[in-house]
Formats: sequence, structure tokens, C-alpha cells
Amino acid sequence: MTAPLSRNIGSYGGDTIDIDNVLRRALSAAQAHGWSIAKLPNTGDLPLYGFQRLAEDPQLTVYISTGIHGDEPAGPLAMLRLIEANAWPVGVSLIACPCLNPTGFPNNTRENRPGIDLNRDYRHIETGEVRAHTKWIDCLPQFDFGICLHEDWEATGFYLYELNPDNLLAVSEDVINAVGQACPIDRSERIDDRPARGGILKPVVSPDARALWPEAFYIVLKKTRLSYTLEAPSDFPMVTRVNALCTAVRTLIETHLAKR
Repeated sequence: MTAPLSRNIGSYGGDTIDIDNVLRRALSAAQAHGWSIAKLPNTGDLPLYGFQRLAEDPQLTVYISTGIHGDEPAGPLAMLRLIEANAWPVGVSLIACPCLNPTGFPNNTRENRPGIDLNRDYRHIETGEVRAHTKWIDCLPQFDFGICLHEDWEATGFYLYELNPDNLLAVSEDVINAVGQACPIDRSERIDDRPARGGILKPVVSPDARALWPEAFYIVLKKTRLSYTLEAPSDFPMVTRVNALCTAVRTLIETHLAKR
């Protein structure tokens, strides 16, 4: 199995991407495959998009987002691969945000261009990006679950957060088993100073649990009761990370669909 590159020293030190090119390709593929496109108001010079693809007879509605941190490039590349491949199961309606922080990627920074971590701005909203994003998703129908694609520069392997306050049917173990065929799993007992088991973290979800809400908190409290945050280990080769995220997304959708 692939090994880490040892390029992340104090922060992400791996390959970067041309986010403008990635977004142009994602837009072209989405248009070609019949997605509806919303161009959201944005304070930067790069576009902020929301995509929708509605099934004729939907059995499942899934929200997928990525690119909220500009030093996590595998997420937008995974989203691009999934949209270009267009191999979604029949009966699944999809809502997708291909990059929530387009101004962070040119400088390879976690934060947006003004220096704000967008993934801590979903409670007391201050940024134009998050204001536009939440206004858009507030108008969307409820979805069965959300998926947020991320990376962790310190991780020794793939792991995920499961936000599931109502103890709904979840398939986190299936994801770990599938991803583990191609990417190491971080099986530490504590990850990001939180208890973990077998690569899975299950934080408490309540309005007062965190002073600053990440995106996943917002969608679980507003649009669904189940969310998965996928964390690829960004010190590994890009192809490993993209494969891990794509495998996780496909496993989540296919397994939830099969268990309905």
C-alpha cells in the first residue's frame, strides 16, 4: 500500500491545483450531464457554484460539498472526477458545491483571501461566501444525508466524522472497509484531540456544542440529520487521496440506497 511522502511539515506541503481550471471543467461537465447551475454571489474574482441534478423518481437526496479549505486540493479534484464520470446510481438526486473557498486555493491557504476560516463561520456568519452558500441551501429541499470532502495534513490515514444526533442508520463502517482497500486508515484512539474508533469520530451535535459552527453542523441542524465529513490524509500521493474520497462518496451513496 502507498506510503506518506513526508512533505507536510507544520502545514500542507504537497501538490497544489489550478482551481480556476478545475471549476471550469466541473462547470462544463455538469452542464453536459444535465445539472442545473446556480452562480452564487461571491466577494472574490473566482466563481462560487451550486449544482443540482434531480432524479425522475428520487429514492435518495444527497448533498456533497468540498473546497472549503484552500490547502485541501484532493476534494475539488475528487468532485471533478465524480461529475465528469457521471456514474451516479439511478434514483439519486444530487446537490453539489464544487468549491466553497475558491480564493483560498491560489495561495494554498486554509482560509479565504481575507484570512477567515470559512468552516468556522456557519453560526455567526460574517463572510460573503458563507452568507451566499447558506442562503442557497436554505432554499433547497431537505436531503437524506450530507457529505463534506476534506483533507487533514497531520493524519496518518483516512478517517471520517459521522454527525448523527438521532441515531439514524449510518454506514461509516462500510466506508472505512471500502477505503481501506486503497488507502491507510487512521486508527488512532484520538484524532484532532477527539475520541476515535477504527477511523470514525462521532462528535456531539447540538447548537451549543461548538461556539463556531463548521458547515457540517449547519446542515445537520438545518437540512438533514445525518452528515459525513471525509478526511483524506494529505501527506499521501494525490491519486491516493482522490481515490479515497471518490471511493467513500460512492460507497456512501450506493450503500444507503441499497439499505433503504
